[in-house]
Amino acid sequence: MPPKTIKAPPHLAAETADWWLHVCGEFDLEQHHTRLLTLACEAYDRCGQARAIIDKDGPVTVTADGAMKAHPAVAIERDARLAFARLLRELDLDTEPPSERTRPPGLRSNRRAV
Repeated sequence: MPPKTIKAPPHLAAETADWWLHVCGEFDLEQHHTRLLTLACEAYDRCGQARAIIDKDGPVTVTADGAMKAHPAVAIERDARLAFARLLRELDLDTEPPSERTRPPGLRSNRRAV
């Protein structure tokens, strides 16, 4: 049976979709890992969207009574950064590449202790 062609989720930004495909090609991911990867990519994109709003509007807004408060996008960016970092940690992609390329490396957390 020919290998399945994988496609990145269509709603991801082009750069993020390229990274999604790269990770899927480099690692032997189970279905739940692919879902975590997708969530990480969505968090990365959301962080970038919030950053663009902050860059345009600034990190603070002025309320009706003239007080200054944090722009709502600041919390969105922070939450997306945290989600991305946690999802990456959960994916456990910090593995050394194999010396010979026979198949993608398994995730470290899936390896049995020796």
